[in-house]
Amino acid sequence: MPVPKILLAYAFAPVPDPEAVRLWQRELCESLGLRGRIIVSKHGINLTVGGELDACKQYLRRTREYAPFSALVPKWSDGTAFEPDAAEPLHGVDRRAPWRRIVDFPKLSVKARDELVAFGIPDETVVDENGVVGGGTHLSPQQVNELVAERGDDVVFFDGRNAWEAEIGRFKDAVVPDVRTTHGFIEQIESGAFDDLKGRPVVTYCTGGIRCEILSAAMVERGFGEVYQIDGGIVKYGEAFGNDGLWEGSLAVFDGRESMDFAPGAAVLGRCAVCGEASKQLANCADPACRKRLVLCETHAGASCEEHVAV
Repeated sequence: MPVPKILLAYAFAPVPDPEAVRLWQRELCESLGLRGRIIVSKHGINLTVGGELDACKQYLRRTREYAPFSALVPKWSDGTAFEPDAAEPLHGVDRRAPWRRIVDFPKLSVKARDELVAFGIPDETVVDENGVVGGGTHLSPQQVNELVAERGDDVVFFDGRNAWEAEIGRFKDAVVPDVRTTHGFIEQIESGAFDDLKGRPVVTYCTGGIRCEILSAAMVERGFGEVYQIDGGIVKYGEAFGNDGLWEGSLAVFDGRESMDFAPGAAVLGRCAVCGEASKQLANCADPACRKRLVLCETHAGASCEEHVAV
């Protein structure tokens, strides 16, 4: 029986022709019935795709055949379900892919951009065959715990995600910059808002690790002396320790699931924006023109943010 799976991966390496890679990746995914989001740039590739497990495995194998992406390390999670199987006729011929399509992504998006993550510093980011040049020191999940055990409260966890993601889950006592998009990080760092952290060990973290590859390098460039990043991000840390480590709550994800837990009984940190009830569910503001994300409980699903509440 087919198994729905979601694959998350990235690779930093020089890509001579991002547009050609974009076209190849779209064709490959379409042939395998995969949906999700892929970004290609001169710095590498960032991808989250879902579909049948065997299709995802084929995709990973064939993508690794391209030399710059040979070191792709996958992070796997369970998909929700498949869409009902139905014919897709075109000129009297059934053109559907021989693979089931996952419900967690509504479509396939493959784009070539200046940056894999939109920090707004495409010319500052430098990569070679070994990845980002000048980034923070990689720590395994176990090494993160060891650093905290050794250095105690001097260690600072620095959230490299949008602030709304941290509302439902974050590392204990983490610094969470008040940003709604990644462009806001550079502005806040350069404002001096975090200068008091420059002499302390700073552990940057994000969902799968890619944002911190760039963020940690940007922080080093701006005078932070001891910067680390969690190898594999929150995903790998959560897989290693579940609810028994330094991570608290649920992880925000960018697919139909909205959030995920690493083990049963995870703490519920989020609070409904309408009534304050504990919730881990994230949703878009009901106003179609608004891009704000907020925590909502089941009772208030479909509500608007404060700015767009109907009078």
